[in-house]
Formats: sequence, C-alpha cells, structure tokens
Amino acid sequence: MTTKSTSRPHPRLRVDVDGAVMRITLDAPTCRNAQTPSMWEELERLATTLPPEIRVVILAGEGPAFSAGLDRGMLSPGGVEGEPDLLGMTANGPEALADLIETFQRGFTAWRECPALIVAAVQGPAIGAGFQLALAADLRVVATDVRFSMAEVTLGLVPDLGGTHALTSLVGPARALELCLTARPVDAREAVATGIASLAVEPDQLAATVDDLVAAVLATPEDTAREMLGLFRGIENRTAAEQQRTEREAQSRILCAKTAEMRANAASGV
Repeated sequence: MTTKSTSRPHPRLRVDVDGAVMRITLDAPTCRNAQTPSMWEELERLATTLPPEIRVVILAGEGPAFSAGLDRGMLSPGGVEGEPDLLGMTANGPEALADLIETFQRGFTAWRECPALIVAAVQGPAIGAGFQLALAADLRVVATDVRFSMAEVTLGLVPDLGGTHALTSLVGPARALELCLTARPVDAREAVATGIASLAVEPDQLAATVDDLVAAVLATPEDTAREMLGLFRGIENRTAAEQQRTEREAQSRILCAKTAEMRANAASGV
C-alpha cells in the first residue's frame, strides 16, 4: 500500500510524501518563497533524516516564483523575529560569523550527500539563495519563464551557500564568475544550453514533466539507480582513472548482488 502524508515542518515549507517520493515545497508565495536560516536548518534536517524508502526528492516552489532568495529582512537591524541577527553577529568578528554561515550552508550541501536523487522543479525567479537551492539538486527541470540570477552582488555580498562550486562544475569558472559578478539573469534557453537545466517546458507542463522523470527513475532497479547516482556525484573532482575505478567497483557490487539473489532464488526453488 502506498504511503501518503503531508506535513508542515516549518511555516514556509510543506512536505508531501507519496511512496518513494518526497516533495518539499517552499510555500510562502506572498513573499515569493523568500528564505530564512530556520528554513535552511529544516532543509538540513530533512536531508539528513531522509527515510531509506525515499528514492526521489523534488524541490519546488509554490506560486509563480521558485524563490526570491534570502528574506531581505535578515539584512536589516534586528533582523527577522525568530531568526539569527546577522548584522548583530558582526560584532563578534568575521570568524564567528563564518562559523554561523557554515551551519546555513548545510541546508544546501546536505542534499548532495543523501542517498536519494534530488530534482529541482523551477519556475519564475530563482534568485540568490533560490538559485543556490536549485543548484543543490542533482537535476533541474525548468519552466520557460525561469529566471536564474546569482544576485548577491546587488547587495554587496557574495554567494555563500555552496552555489559557486556547483555552478562552476556546470558552466566552468569563467562563466560562473561572470554570472556571479554581474547578477545577469539566465533564462530557460541559456540554462539548458549551458547544462544548468536538463530541459525546459511550458509552465503548465512543469509538474507533469517532473512526474514523468520521477516515474522513469522509479522504474530503474533501486540498487542500479543508487549506484548510478554515486557514479556522477563528485565526478568533477575525480581523474579519469579514479572514475574508472568508481565504475568498476559499482558494477562489481551490482553483479555480486544479482548473483547472490539468483543463487538464493535457485536454492528456494523460486
């Protein structure tokens, strides 16, 4: 029997589980799904406590925007109620603030360490932290109205949530630097052409297209899909020889498991 549930672990997040699929929706459309550190803390918790039966996680945004990025209130005196006072923290010096930002980063980097495939379904603006959250996924499917922008520079800041490494691995250092220095928006066509996105579809087809992708992934044997994920995560940091070793080790585990299963079935007369 398929297990379905809906929960709201954070005022700006909704989590829907349907069997092997978890959908995490940024659900604060009145502020264009602006993000806060407490959201990132919850995202890290979700990533690090993912139930073993979950094979695919979809990151999505409610309404016309994926995410407008950091809640600008975080950069005002006193900040946002219930959230860290970023400007106040500067009194403790850059090292203490850097330690705090490290905890924020884990809400993004933890997704690349969990065993499920992470798919971002992105429509409309995906700005700053919104862009970086999309980059935290393994795959990005976008609507034709998408607008990615690494806009931290417009606030006199730099991207600090893991996005520079992820973006560089996709588009190369020169283009990544240009996008981060200028905050230039990237539309759907450029996103697909540069590898930021896998494909682009009309906004009203985004959900169905992601569902089709998820169905195709779930049709793949689970062990094979998980090994495939391991082959490609971190590939940019491996030499050709290291990647070849990763391939043969993954294949050997699969074949040994298949052989053991066949022997067990033969012994039991299945």
